[in-house]
Amino acid sequence: MEHRLTDSLMVGFILIILLSTGSAEVYEDLKFCGTWRHGNGPLSLSLNLITGCEGVLISASKNSLSIDGQITALCSQSKVIPLHQTGSELESNFCLLWEPMLDQLKLQFKGKNITLCPPASLWGTCCTQLSNGPKSPEATYGILNGKVITDVISDKVHTAYKFNGTPIACKTLHDEVNLGSARVTYIEDKMNGSTAKVQMMKDFQGFNITSPADTSVSAEFTTTVQIPKALKKAASSTNEVVCTFINDNSKFKEGPVEGSILNVVEITVGNDVIKNLSEPIKIGFNHDVIPKGHSRNCVSWDTREDPSKVNWVVNGCKTREVGAKQTECECTHLTYFTVLVQMEPRPVRHLLALTAITSLGCAVSVISCIALIVFLCRKSRRCKEQSLPIHLGLAISLGLLNLLFFFTGVLANVGGECVCAWVGAALHYTLLSSFSWMGIEVFHTFWLVYMVFSPSPRPFVWYLVGFALPVIPISILAGVGDIYGMRKVEQSEDLSDPYKMCWMKINDKAMLAHYLTNLTILAILVISGLVMLLLVYRQIRTRDEWRQNRVAFFSIWGLSCLFGTTWGLTFLDFGPLSDFVLFLFCILNSLQGFLLMLRFFILDRIRKQTGGSGFGSTSTGSTRQHMLQAQEKS
Repeated sequence: MEHRLTDSLMVGFILIILLSTGSAEVYEDLKFCGTWRHGNGPLSLSLNLITGCEGVLISASKNSLSIDGQITALCSQSKVIPLHQTGSELESNFCLLWEPMLDQLKLQFKGKNITLCPPASLWGTCCTQLSNGPKSPEATYGILNGKVITDVISDKVHTAYKFNGTPIACKTLHDEVNLGSARVTYIEDKMNGSTAKVQMMKDFQGFNITSPADTSVSAEFTTTVQIPKALKKAASSTNEVVCTFINDNSKFKEGPVEGSILNVVEITVGNDVIKNLSEPIKIGFNHDVIPKGHSRNCVSWDTREDPSKVNWVVNGCKTREVGAKQTECECTHLTYFTVLVQMEPRPVRHLLALTAITSLGCAVSVISCIALIVFLCRKSRRCKEQSLPIHLGLAISLGLLNLLFFFTGVLANVGGECVCAWVGAALHYTLLSSFSWMGIEVFHTFWLVYMVFSPSPRPFVWYLVGFALPVIPISILAGVGDIYGMRKVEQSEDLSDPYKMCWMKINDKAMLAHYLTNLTILAILVISGLVMLLLVYRQIRTRDEWRQNRVAFFSIWGLSCLFGTTWGLTFLDFGPLSDFVLFLFCILNSLQGFLLMLRFFILDRIRKQTGGSGFGSTSTGSTRQHMLQAQEKS
């Protein structure tokens, strides 16, 4: 009787153990996924890891997802990480990924990657061959549909899952591990970098390779390569993919594309030339935070012309900014890959539409400036107004600026870098000359309104300031060198097809020159123009002719163009109205020559209709007082 009772208890005990341990499946790498059923309040991740190989416990409560255990060789973490909660969702998908050969632990939460333990180079003991441990009882809050890879452990809600680990020599694991449809071997070279050789098996379904971290810089600056299934079909000579993560990037930092580069990775399949893959290779670069004012592009090394020369190109790769610290490249060929970071500008949205508007506006302004020059020359024969040479100088400089800007794209594509150096300098000169003449308009208006009894400077003084003075900064910048040349403006819709123009280059010297000359002078011009508009308005608001609406409109609108205040829109190009401001900037400033011509013609017509009253024939239309007419014509 006692034997039978003892046997029954033994059988029952064994059944309990079997039921509690679940599946006997063993996993060398762990990919545990599930749905976290939680509350509606703030969520957090509680992390408590120490070195060892006892196992890992994954548990979930109403507000916290916890990962506790001993599975790492080097990583030791104890912290709480807040998790982003959107709306009133009560369920969130997650996956925990463990790679023993890299000592790397990552959490994918709502599609975002969180590195819990960064990868490292291991030559000691790895914790692998994880097996299912006992599951916790069912609960209201916890983990639903827990599974490892595709193996479903339970379709009910449990508060925790445990996986037990087994220690093994890392070198043995490196040499012998067979990861389903792929076999991988890691080779580390402290001088050149680390290499991962992936043997694509017959049932190859794709594979992910992560580089060891560069501990000299940061443990989080890693690169992950997602090898697609399509690569096996494209390979002809061998089934082995070699991914080399370069440590020393110094030899790759030279080339025609300017900027700084991140980590470099080389991907090859024997001597095969792989291109136009039906499924792209995805390369994820983890890096430091890239400021908003910098652009980043995925580039590859083009070796077709000269294999010994660095030539970074954007063709064949698409850039996806995952976040401020991660960039993903999707490329359809094999070579060297990296991310190129440039200071400014970022890719422009609606570049094609902006280019069309600007080109049309420049063409109209060139014709308008020619008509205005003819009009002012004929008028100068009939009267000797002191303001006519100033208006004429502004019309000439604006006409040349719009003419060069209209043809800059054609000259960049036809003439190349050599021609662009000259055209860029000429374009910069006409821009500074236009700003100078607008400044002269501001100063001359102030002189006529407030310096009633003092004669204004002679015309040759204005010519020196408007045409000769801008030569000085242009000559200095040309002497410094590497300032003017071809500029590529990237469009956000297609980074591989930038708009080429002749202007300042994208480098530190050119950016400094841009801030010191263009933006500084523009800021002074816009501020002084706005102040002058206010002063003029205070002087003329009580005059009888000011009450005529059309005179008031064309006077103030014309003065705003004369004084360059429309260029101030460039300082408003930020925030949600950025696109609107950019379109408005292109429309107003490309049509500036046309608007000035329209103002002069209409005010001249009003002057003739009113019998030649003073406001129409003066330098600033209705801004002049009658007492100045005799002085100006003398």
